[in-house]
Amino acid sequence: MAKPGQGQDPESTAAVAMLTRAVELDSESRYQQALVCYQEGIDLLMQVLKGTKDDAKKQNLRKKITGYMDRAENIKKYLDQEKEDGKYHKQIKIEENATGFSYESLFQEYLNETVTEVWIEDPYIRQTHQLYNFLRFCEMLIKRPCKVKTIHLLTSLDEGTGKEQQRSGLKEIKESLKNHGVLLELEYSSSIHDREIRFNNGWMIKIGRGLDYFKKPQSRFSLGYCDFDLRPCHETTVDIFHNKHTKKI
Repeated sequence: MAKPGQGQDPESTAAVAMLTRAVELDSESRYQQALVCYQEGIDLLMQVLKGTKDDAKKQNLRKKITGYMDRAENIKKYLDQEKEDGKYHKQIKIEENATGFSYESLFQEYLNETVTEVWIEDPYIRQTHQLYNFLRFCEMLIKRPCKVKTIHLLTSLDEGTGKEQQRSGLKEIKESLKNHGVLLELEYSSSIHDREIRFNNGWMIKIGRGLDYFKKPQSRFSLGYCDFDLRPCHETTVDIFHNKHTKKI
């Protein structure tokens, strides 16, 4: 296909751009992202094929689509085997003051209709802003295509003056989730240190700072106060694994 911008229709230009990105990601061994781009690019190319009347162009497009589909299928098989073997590992480094890392942006790739149970281990669901972080995370689970029925939270109990606020806040979240048909199971540990989130579809996400990786907003009326994609982050690392047999807390 010709390069984007050389007299192509918008659908062809979009397909070329998406597949070019897929090839780039593929060459960098970023296979999960490459697969998504291949799939989107193939869909766009199929739309171009439907609108093409010239037989020679149709044949050329079919050949290209077949080639991209074969590569996408090979990547999918490779990733499926990595998951099966428990070898899948993806790391995301969030830089200081980086934006675009809301819970939706970070987790949406791993949430689907098979997710019915979630486990969260995070020692710092104590202060008001941390309770709000957990609430936002729960809201995401309710809105997503997954059909969550049970959320398990293992955290540490505030030993200071904030103990009552912590218990009260989590109780309110539990009652609110119950109204949506979701059970929140709470457990406290004085020795918990690790931070991780597990979904019963096998995905496990470890965030260095847990759910509390966002910086405090400059004011109540600054961008990012409501939309976490616009909220600057603290520097942290996100490690993503896949384990076929997700252990319970």
